[in-house]
Amino acid sequence: MKRREKKMLNRGLEDEMEVWGYRWCVWKLILVGIGALCTGGLLLLVLYWLTSWGVKATCARSSLRKAQVVLLRTTDDFKLWFRARVRVMLAPGTTPFESVEPNSTNSLLNVDDRQRVKGDPCKEHCGNFRNAASAKVHYFTHHNIKYFWRERTQNFESYKGLGDTNASCGEIQTQHSSGLSKTLQAYRALFFGDNEIDVKIPPLPKLFVKEVLNPFYIFQLFSFILWSLEDYYLYSLSMFLLTVLVIGASLYSIRRNYVKLRKMVVVHSKVHVSVCRGNEDIEQVVSSKLVPGDILTVPANGMYMPCDAVLICGTCTVDESMLTGESVPLMKTSVPSTGEKAKHVYSTEDHKHHTLFCGSQVIQSRFRGDEPVKAVVVRTGFSTEKGQLVRSILYPKPTAFKLHRDAVHFMMCMGVVAAIGFVFAIISDVANEVPVTYIVFNCLNIITVVLCPILPVTLTVGLYEAQQRMKRMGIFCVSPLRINITGQLNLICFDKTGTLTEDSLDLWAIQKAENGMFSPPDTKVVTESLANTFFACMSTCHSLTTVEGKLCGDPLDLKVFTATGSILEEPTEKQNEIYMNISSLVRHPEQSSELGTVRQFPFSSALQRMSVVVQQLGQKHLDVYMKGAPETVANLCKAHTVPQNFTQTLESYTQKGFRVIALAHRQLESELSWPQVRSLSREQVETDADFLGLIILLNKIKEQTADVLLDLRRANIRTLMATGDNMLTAVSVARSCGMIRDHEKVIVADAVPPDDRYPASVTWRYSENPVPCGDRMPEIGFAGDGSQSTEDPGYHFALSGQAYAVINEHFPELVPKLLLRATVFARMTPDQKTQLVQSLQNMDYIVGMCGDGANDCGALKKAHSGISLSELEASVASPFTSSIPNISCVTAIIREGRAALVTSFCVFKFVALYSLIAFLAMIQLYAVFSNLGDYQFLILDLCSGILLPCTICLNPTCPKLSRSVPPTRLICAPVLFSILSQTFNCLLFQIVGVYLVQKQPWYETTDPNFCFRSETNNDDLFSFDVIESDDVYVRTFENTTLFYIIYFQCIAVAIAFIKGRPFREPTYKNWVFILSCVILGGAVLFIMLYPIQFIDDHLMISCVPYNWRLTLIIFIAAHALVAIVLENVIVDVLWNIIATKVRAMRSGKPRAVKPKQMVTDQKRCGFFSKAFCCKKRPLKIKYKSLALKLMEEADWPPAPSSTTYSSAPHLRTSVAL
Repeated sequence: MKRREKKMLNRGLEDEMEVWGYRWCVWKLILVGIGALCTGGLLLLVLYWLTSWGVKATCARSSLRKAQVVLLRTTDDFKLWFRARVRVMLAPGTTPFESVEPNSTNSLLNVDDRQRVKGDPCKEHCGNFRNAASAKVHYFTHHNIKYFWRERTQNFESYKGLGDTNASCGEIQTQHSSGLSKTLQAYRALFFGDNEIDVKIPPLPKLFVKEVLNPFYIFQLFSFILWSLEDYYLYSLSMFLLTVLVIGASLYSIRRNYVKLRKMVVVHSKVHVSVCRGNEDIEQVVSSKLVPGDILTVPANGMYMPCDAVLICGTCTVDESMLTGESVPLMKTSVPSTGEKAKHVYSTEDHKHHTLFCGSQVIQSRFRGDEPVKAVVVRTGFSTEKGQLVRSILYPKPTAFKLHRDAVHFMMCMGVVAAIGFVFAIISDVANEVPVTYIVFNCLNIITVVLCPILPVTLTVGLYEAQQRMKRMGIFCVSPLRINITGQLNLICFDKTGTLTEDSLDLWAIQKAENGMFSPPDTKVVTESLANTFFACMSTCHSLTTVEGKLCGDPLDLKVFTATGSILEEPTEKQNEIYMNISSLVRHPEQSSELGTVRQFPFSSALQRMSVVVQQLGQKHLDVYMKGAPETVANLCKAHTVPQNFTQTLESYTQKGFRVIALAHRQLESELSWPQVRSLSREQVETDADFLGLIILLNKIKEQTADVLLDLRRANIRTLMATGDNMLTAVSVARSCGMIRDHEKVIVADAVPPDDRYPASVTWRYSENPVPCGDRMPEIGFAGDGSQSTEDPGYHFALSGQAYAVINEHFPELVPKLLLRATVFARMTPDQKTQLVQSLQNMDYIVGMCGDGANDCGALKKAHSGISLSELEASVASPFTSSIPNISCVTAIIREGRAALVTSFCVFKFVALYSLIAFLAMIQLYAVFSNLGDYQFLILDLCSGILLPCTICLNPTCPKLSRSVPPTRLICAPVLFSILSQTFNCLLFQIVGVYLVQKQPWYETTDPNFCFRSETNNDDLFSFDVIESDDVYVRTFENTTLFYIIYFQCIAVAIAFIKGRPFREPTYKNWVFILSCVILGGAVLFIMLYPIQFIDDHLMISCVPYNWRLTLIIFIAAHALVAIVLENVIVDVLWNIIATKVRAMRSGKPRAVKPKQMVTDQKRCGFFSKAFCCKKRPLKIKYKSLALKLMEEADWPPAPSSTTYSSAPHLRTSVAL
């Protein structure tokens, strides 16, 4: 075993981590203890903040097998460090699925009785096995998941549940259907723990300690101590109270979120359930005692599922809205026990139609007679689907935001500035023979001024204000840091049904197929006998159920079923005795025939179909009815029953935007018993069917869709669609809502996987022009909208889910080219949507995802900004949730994000300049043995440092989405030029002000209290009152001059930096900011012109001649004018003109010929280097660089009807004849 080994945990998964082993080192612990005493605990804080340093400073490297502490590091871009303590427990075995020997079963005591083994605090004697050979099991816990040491793999592994056994569906039915004995249940509980998603609400003292140990608050504490030692009590107290308010608000928000999260899981955390033991006894237990392998009985009236369990007998109607966001009840069936499907390894993802997930509500369950519905527990606690959702909320992944990284780098630069000031203060004070105490205080004051501790607070205020504005619009944000990211979005991916189009469907027509030919479409659906196979299929092939007398289920199924006029009923006990196990009964009120559903194969988005086995009461034979995607159903039907013009007919409907469903029927060959029917696999049932015809449904586009997409296009934000619907339907909807314009071509990429004779290939098919469809599908015209341009490539790619999978596997080099111009992705599975979002992110797109249901949950979580249109519980996985049931919330969120981003830049620049202004003034005062007074600091920080940046955040958001994009980086030339130019401007006026005051004739002879000299002693014009030595130190002419100058400089800079259009409303609409500036400026202006002794004494202001005060006012006005011109003319106008020309020179071609989405999304960064070196260089952003390359490729896009093969190392394209 290598001593310095490194292993991987969760390899290939999203939470993949590296792990190292360590053991406690005594001499390192002693050294750290001594260092902590010498530094007053500061060393412990540093080791607390830097996890890896903390472990390495106190432990020595060891093998993982002997480790007492493990050091973990994520493998993503963030490289986050964690530590965990390794514990040891005693158990009869080392894995949870071992068989406990009979001679050791009697020695197992109460599992709840856990006690420590004497002499070893890391050992846990779980279960207290006496008289039995116990194994030592090493484990650690990280983010509520336990990792156990495995000798076989020589690594730590987590046990998820029954899926770890790789049992097949058939084995679950045979080997895991008898239940667990109490002994085996107690043994597995040692490894899996209690079945609880235990969201513990931390006590306030613990939250408080964790919050105040943040480096920001430690720096604040250091500042408080420093200011108090300097007798700045009032200022220190004011800052302390403000910090307490901020901490209190933060603790309230954190605790409130914990309470909300706990309410999510409390409904199913501890309920009483019925469990089948090995001897077939049914025992009532608390759900927290469940372990994988237990047999759970589901009552007929339903229950909240406390775990993930797979059905082994019976069916259940389930509401999974807590997990998926879709409130449509689903039918769950038992896992297959025979046939080819029974040999497949069970997994919750592949067999979700047989799995009852934790947190879902079972509405009702059914089985034959009085037999109970049973399910095998497969996952418990935080390993369940609900547990993983809660973990993603408790431990969210950090967001990679350039503004935050640049802020850290900028603060490092400010630290360098503080160091320079530190050295200058030392040199200046030593030269003036200042006492050592003053030198120390002066130097430390420099640090507290330059590294302004109020910056994080002011940035938080801006995000909070944006969050509140969205809340008033009905948009809720669970991750405020994501608001700034939405301001950078340049691509939005939309789901179709329920997002772009209405949730409900209208049955437009039916078109039957008879004798291999289509009959004319029937727009007036006339109810026929249930003996007619077409209407029998419409009446029975669905997943509807009745809950309290009300039909519930998929909207499409509801629309089709209600059109038949049939009635859905529960079968009576007598009917179940006579006939097979019937789950539901369909009859027509005007007809005598009745149809009973014997077995159901639920709809699968991967298979794109569903089917039912039906028995007509009074008949012995069984019928199979199937419906689904027309292409899929047609492939499962007999060829002679499918009309020859099937493809043309289907295209004629889908091009008009209709949603088309195909129906099929098959009569089973022989009379089958219930066990035989149950043993039939889906493949055996859904084959050799007779094609019945088509159901044509109209899915209307939402009223707001076209306008929102037009706004996004004008704002240079790319849009695309990812849907599970038909390709041509999706293309038609994309054209109708304006995602694809009338003049643009659509290239459909049809990819075929390789077979024994031919390699994988992609055929490029150009779709036909859209066919008008009356007033039902209005076409959106874009003439005169200013968005058309000759530089637009004028084509879009469209891919199906199958083609996307084939191209990803066999043509990886084509994927970026297709994604650059792909707009429609049809027949996409939920996993493919998530993969699509990730691929777009890999091309450096900032991706937003907008959806409303279960198929979008993965993509919503993966996107930079996920926007859920569902208010159900599953929406907590999405950063944004909208109560607005249409996509108008997308533009609102982007507008708020852009406004928040601009606000963050304004606040950051102002606070940075405020610190530099105060720093420069202090350096000059130190040079003349002076400083700012307590009340001067107080007024500057409260008025300029806190009030102004907080009111800057209050500009309302611009109601129109702008075509331009806000800056995204702090470390870029425009921002740096703005800060440096304003800093130089402020420094220049400060230096000139000090120089001029020192050149005044009264500088050396005038009494600082000249305005308040004693009236009784008129002979002594320049007599001095008795003042304290500290007042002499502060109350100087330089101090007074600089105080007035820097006070108004802060106001002037705030006015210069505050930005209005195009992202925020004009500044005059921010009346709070305007009023603040007027009051703050007017109050000090009044003090300047009409000095009041009481105020001047407290502010330690020297009394200067009235003429000098007027001079200062002119001086201040000149500075304000220069500051505003610098920011609004030089930076905002001239700099953009120069930057545009530099970009054009770098690209080697005029700006106008670039693709539109590339030009408008350019980032304004690195212009200093560009100005000095304008040669052509590749762009760093991948999709922009690729677009430039494709402009030079003559063979792209591919020619119509051409085919690309993957057989040769280089792609070979042949044009079909």
